[in-house]
Amino acid sequence: MPSMWRLLLVGLAIGALIVTACGPRATATPTLTPGAPWAWGSNDFGQLGTGANTGSSTAVAVSGLAGVSAISAGGSYSLALKSDGTVWAWGYNNNGQLGNGTTDRAATPVQVSGLTGAVAIAAGLGSHSLAVKKDGSVWAWGSNVYGQLGNGTTSAANTPVQVSGLTGAVAVATGTTHSLAVKKDGTVWGWGFNFYGQLGNGTTTNSATPVQVTGLTGAVAVSAGDRNSIALKSDGTVWSWGSNTNGQLGSGNTDSATSPVKVAVVTGAVAVAAGDRYGLALKSDGTVWAWGYNNNGQLGNGAAATGASSTPVQVLNLTGVQHIAAGFEHAVASKGDGTVWAWGFNNNGQLGNGTNTTNSPIPVQAKGLTGAVAVAAGGAHSLAVVKTP
Repeated sequence: MPSMWRLLLVGLAIGALIVTACGPRATATPTLTPGAPWAWGSNDFGQLGTGANTGSSTAVAVSGLAGVSAISAGGSYSLALKSDGTVWAWGYNNNGQLGNGTTDRAATPVQVSGLTGAVAIAAGLGSHSLAVKKDGSVWAWGSNVYGQLGNGTTSAANTPVQVSGLTGAVAVATGTTHSLAVKKDGTVWGWGFNFYGQLGNGTTTNSATPVQVTGLTGAVAVSAGDRNSIALKSDGTVWSWGSNTNGQLGSGNTDSATSPVKVAVVTGAVAVAAGDRYGLALKSDGTVWAWGYNNNGQLGNGAAATGASSTPVQVLNLTGVQHIAAGFEHAVASKGDGTVWAWGFNNNGQLGNGTNTTNSPIPVQAKGLTGAVAVAAGGAHSLAVVKTP
């Protein structure tokens, strides 16, 4: 019987929300510890990278990949950035989101064609991908129905194409059908689907090339959800825009916004992540805060299936966090001691605690993982990079 995620992905064709694995003061070129990638959860399309299609409720090693410095998880696929600047991908490939020149799925990592010198990556919970190169240019591949590749067309690409007119980029994020970038001058730019105002330029008009997010400066990181976007500023404040039907903007109400509004309560933030109608922020004190939809406990505050919260609530029993990631309806964090914790939806074992039947409204520890230095969360699977000797 197909998983719930497959039904969502194929039946509704919503693809994936963005999942961003962010660290403190996240930028495109942080000091990262190369290591080995591990994966757990759904594996219907090979997104665990083990060479098989069998899911796992505990972490398993991704085949044949080492020296990984960053990871990102899409709806049913995964990306890895190696310390040599190459990008690798595995899993579902219906729209060319693996970037290897085909639309054939891959159960083990394949190299993204013609892409070198990469310093940051993002996999969408839809089916498009982004990378920043060390020269500040941004490259995209995969689905492009709404112009989310940013090259002025709506034609899909199974190898990377350059995002038009964008230079000086330091970070990127991919939503279901829109994209974001932060430039080194602290401005934020968006392109693709904009029906809910998720491009942040004061309109609801789609754009196949980058447009500037209105009134936002000093940004250091971004994350993109299904219908909304989040930005972190250098002063530790968090801003959001787009759809707000479930309080996912964190502004204390459910009014949508086509330009940035401040997320209430949160100060001293060092990382952000956006999932399906919910958001996360990591504060400098190592605590995690969440807001928005909470139908499967993805806010992590112990209140399972209780609707939503339009203001941030603290994720319970979680301190010392260094990295966060938001998946479709589950979230993942790694602590300074190298352990990995997850909460929310768990129908495919994406929490990594050895079960696949029980959701958790509070963080549970992923089994068998130590030394984690990065995490990512996708549609129904999760990833971690574990440092190696």
